[in-house]
Amino acid sequence: MTLRETIKQLPSSAGIYQYFDKNGQILYIGKAKNLKNRVKSYFNFTPSIGANLNLSLRIKKMINQTTSMNYIIVNSEHDAFILENSLIKQLNPKYNILLRDDKTYPYIYIDNSKEYPRFEITRKIIKSSNIKYYGPYSIGARDILDSIYEICKLVQKKGSLKSKKLCLYHQIDKCLGPCELNISSEEYKKELDFATELIQNKKVLIRKLTDKMTFYADNERFEEALEIRDRVQRIQKSEIKSEIDFASDENYDIFAFKNINNRGVIVKIFMRNGKIISSSYEFISLNEGFDESEIYQRALIGLYAGEKPPIIAPILVACEFENRKIIEQHLSTIFEKKAQIKIPKIGNKKHLINLTILNAYELLKKDTLNDTTKILFEIKDLFNLDRPPYRIEIFDNSHMAGVATVGAMAVYENSKFDKKSYRVYHLNAKEEYAQMKETLTKRIESFSKNSPPDLWVLDGGSTLLKLAIDILQSNGVFLDVIAISKEKIDAKAHRAKGKANDILHTKDNIFKLKNSDKRLQLLQNLRDEAHKCAINFHRKTKLKLDQESQLLTLNGISKAKIIKLLSHFGTFEKIKALNIKEINSVLSKKDAQIIKNIYK
Repeated sequence: MTLRETIKQLPSSAGIYQYFDKNGQILYIGKAKNLKNRVKSYFNFTPSIGANLNLSLRIKKMINQTTSMNYIIVNSEHDAFILENSLIKQLNPKYNILLRDDKTYPYIYIDNSKEYPRFEITRKIIKSSNIKYYGPYSIGARDILDSIYEICKLVQKKGSLKSKKLCLYHQIDKCLGPCELNISSEEYKKELDFATELIQNKKVLIRKLTDKMTFYADNERFEEALEIRDRVQRIQKSEIKSEIDFASDENYDIFAFKNINNRGVIVKIFMRNGKIISSSYEFISLNEGFDESEIYQRALIGLYAGEKPPIIAPILVACEFENRKIIEQHLSTIFEKKAQIKIPKIGNKKHLINLTILNAYELLKKDTLNDTTKILFEIKDLFNLDRPPYRIEIFDNSHMAGVATVGAMAVYENSKFDKKSYRVYHLNAKEEYAQMKETLTKRIESFSKNSPPDLWVLDGGSTLLKLAIDILQSNGVFLDVIAISKEKIDAKAHRAKGKANDILHTKDNIFKLKNSDKRLQLLQNLRDEAHKCAINFHRKTKLKLDQESQLLTLNGISKAKIIKLLSHFGTFEKIKALNIKEINSVLSKKDAQIIKNIYK
């Protein structure tokens, strides 16, 4: 069916539409209250089908590349918003704006219905009476909580009260000991009130921690002093200092977007009880003629992604944006109360917006002056990438004679390795091509939860590059790929640090850069990090396999039988979960009984 024929048969229903180029690559995903009217607005149909002249340059360029389209009907415009957002995160279309930061932020909470309540961390609403929440915290929630228990004499662990005996925490003066001692609720409440003050006032908390750090340093307890120093730095990291004084205890979630050329940033600030308690930001790669309304829509849907937050605050944004009322309706459904999105023009609320914008510009200024950012732009230009590769995922596999086969993914973003996002995989495949296929497939299967990056880098040559491109295309994902293969000297791979002239492969070209080239050096550094990650995970896996194998061997199961089991079932974890009949499908009933007795 031609593009014109598809458009002709579009229904007047709510839904989402997808545009594709001549290669079947997805270009854009959009939503519509009325699919027929929305899609038709993009096109002129006479004398031939083409882009509507009233469109922006970016959208005209997209429409001129469009050769086919798909659509999905949904029940309402609200459902279209949800489906559109989900598909964009999974498929990363060329002309959509992708915001990856859709994680829920942690809160510190306390259940005052308990006799001796404790502070804990949650990301969801806790079903219990008398709950008090503090947050959200973009960073440092665990550090604040640990600091409270470092300074205040509270019940340190959940199970402490059950023992009815004084423990080490009482001995080192970190708990009043209500498990055994007759501690009055008034006495315990004094510690709770002090802890609450520390949570609500970071200046007091940091001063107390600094005193602790000095005490440890003076007593030559340097490891403890360093731990507290690092904790203080993490707590300070999310702080934005403000002279704005709210006379009342007001709560606000504040959003502002700013950009310099094709680099943008969205800044979020959380004010609770008239004080700024935390902030976060996300850099965004922008296409030519980007839509600012889309950025605000994505940021708001992402932050409140289907979960009612423990504290619901009015939302302040820097400017008006398209579909604001629909977003309010969507958030009202999630909040189970009317959501408010305001664009302040005067007063303290406007000062909060100005503060958020100021911080956005400061972040952009630092980012554009960063040497690594410049190299990333040079990589984009050299390899003809569709986006600057601000977020990169790097893959490598490792094994020893087909044993303990693993895959690893390292992640690089904002000029540093994002170690929290690293992933490792147990693999069943026996040779390199199949191992990389298994690793990449596992990663693609997680795109719905963890959006694709701007670029994949593979440790391998043109064969693995083609494999990655084929897997991405078969899953409808838009993503650039570079493979880096080792330079061969006397038929052997050459890895000499700073001297290896590794070969770089893209879908269109092969590049041989000088070993002094900063672009090559950065990609080599990324490849080496993934290699190190894979090797480390392989060693841990091999050690565990050796220990498990030794246990089975001692009980009469030969190495040949162990290899047969692993070849069939993959891992010891899977073997442990099997019943006798399942093990008997590979080994004798006697062996199956022995193995089941070991792992029962």
